[in-house]
Amino acid sequence: MDIQKGSEKLSETKPSKDRQFVTALARGLDVLRCFRVENPMLGNQEIAQKTGLPKPTISRLTYTLTELGYLNYSKAFRKYQLGTAVLSLGYGLLTNNEIVKIARPFLQEQADYCQAASGLAAQDRLNMIYLENIYPNTTAVVLRNRPGDRIPMAVTATGRAFLCALSEEKRNYLMDQIRLRDEVKWPALKSGIEQSLKDYQDVGYCRSFGEWKKEVNAIAVPIKSPISGSNIMVINCGAAAFQMRRHAVEDDFGPRLVQIAQLIESQLLRL
Repeated sequence: MDIQKGSEKLSETKPSKDRQFVTALARGLDVLRCFRVENPMLGNQEIAQKTGLPKPTISRLTYTLTELGYLNYSKAFRKYQLGTAVLSLGYGLLTNNEIVKIARPFLQEQADYCQAASGLAAQDRLNMIYLENIYPNTTAVVLRNRPGDRIPMAVTATGRAFLCALSEEKRNYLMDQIRLRDEVKWPALKSGIEQSLKDYQDVGYCRSFGEWKKEVNAIAVPIKSPISGSNIMVINCGAAAFQMRRHAVEDDFGPRLVQIAQLIESQLLRL
């Protein structure tokens, strides 16, 4: 069965020969990952198409997840939607995550200063997922990402900042997975990532001028945290291109975001 565009195989997250890796658990989590804001209700056939797993396997997984409260089944629609057990996990993460607590006032300050959305994100396979996103108090913004929303790693300043902070070995692994996902676009994606690596070395932050969305400019800086399981998170700042012009990024917003990242890291070290 073909994998739909945007989904990811288990092999992209864990080597299949790893004896410690519980495939049944991973498959159950893959089922939960299929439910997005744009796809709140799904049937077994749709989940099977998204995951590439056989429908009988999906039926067993959705039954188990429903029994545990992670899914709810609608008889009227004959489809599933996320249950409250999933909400309790996400709420526990966000309310107890010290990085979010520390970063929030800095993000608000950056959002108000730049009149742009300012957020905190972490890796989610070949995407980045928002843990927090804050907007300026006075100006309408074009980026309305919420906690839990995902953005692509390869074409965003946020994703490239994450790649820049990785070891060469880990970065090469993820870049290879990005290549396998889209061979046609890979030369352009590779060029953009390599430019971000150079930018990060030269100025300390990554930038995207209309590369993800034509009307949006964004900058991002990685944060290395001693208390984060993934060890690396990213703070970003983005707005409409006419609100966040290149000269403002290079002269002001970019260096300022680097300083904020350093302040957040220094506070994390005190915990």
